[in-house]
Amino acid sequence: MSGKNPAAGSNEMSPGPSNSVPAEADHTAPGDELELVARAQRGDTAAFNELVTRYRNRAFSMIYNMVRNEQDAWDIAQDGFVKAWRNIRRFRGQSSFFTWLYRILMNISIDALRRKQIESGTEFDDTVRLQEIEPASATTPQREREPATRLNDKEIRTRIDAAIARLSPDHRAVIVMRELDGLDYQEIADAMECSIGTVMSRLFYARKKLQTMLKDVYETL
Repeated sequence: MSGKNPAAGSNEMSPGPSNSVPAEADHTAPGDELELVARAQRGDTAAFNELVTRYRNRAFSMIYNMVRNEQDAWDIAQDGFVKAWRNIRRFRGQSSFFTWLYRILMNISIDALRRKQIESGTEFDDTVRLQEIEPASATTPQREREPATRLNDKEIRTRIDAAIARLSPDHRAVIVMRELDGLDYQEIADAMECSIGTVMSRLFYARKKLQTMLKDVYETL
């Protein structure tokens, strides 16, 4: 690819975990999107730039929820858009363009977190046994059950974000995709290229880990 990177541009995106949107909740006219994709597949950078413009805020929001750092999120978004451009001809229209892009961005985010995890020497134990978890303990409260006044409490929000940041990349990913982006199990399995059973297992352990780290917070909700 020659000339200006079609994914490049000014950093106009603003972080915010609360404005994430399910990957399929796209209001773009399907025909219009498919036309842009077709043009991009023929090498039209202007068409690809239009797709990037439409989805960059949603993409950035998802990435930010994963990495919790604005500059890192922007860098990952740029890497993801470049990868999408290089692989645009592989898009077959079996899902929406954003769903396809979402998978690319999520995988890059997970890889980035794994590299950081290796550098820091931390690891979440995926082999934790069920009997080590209190059977009656509550998992992550569903958002609709949480009092709005407590969700707006900055201190609690900071605690929850910090706890999510302590999860392993795979566990953090399922929490972000399920609890924040609202994806169903099949969509998460497709994005992570694993079975639904694996998704459910990771989600269970991730919720239990959060419940342990935030026990005092949960007791007040």
